[in-house]
Amino acid sequence: MGFTQLACLYALYDSGTMTMADMADTLGRSPSAVSRLVDSLEQRQLVERRQDAEDRRQRTLLLTARGKAVLGRVDRARAAEFLAIVRPLPTPERAVVAMGVAALSTHSLSKRGRLIRMNRPRRLP
Repeated sequence: MGFTQLACLYALYDSGTMTMADMADTLGRSPSAVSRLVDSLEQRQLVERRQDAEDRRQRTLLLTARGKAVLGRVDRARAAEFLAIVRPLPTPERAVVAMGVAALSTHSLSKRGRLIRMNRPRRLP
């Protein structure tokens, strides 16, 4: 799974639902690129696209249970990889890493572990 696909899943997890236009804006991609991206995620049953009840031209995106499970596996793998790198460090270096992580989590990380860009539009690379 590519970075943009993961970014799409995390955006849906954080927001609950999004329109296709909102997702394009969040990801900094064109509506047609997001449509292709969502097609791929929909085929894998990670995202569901629904027609808006009030505006039939509008499409709303939802994260499926399978999509949430994928994010859980990704988060656990990221945590395990981080710990595998940090555990062998000498205690003083682990303390420095712990202080750095604490500072980041206090000031710039969301509860899901992604960086929040302060004072900038919410666009992912």
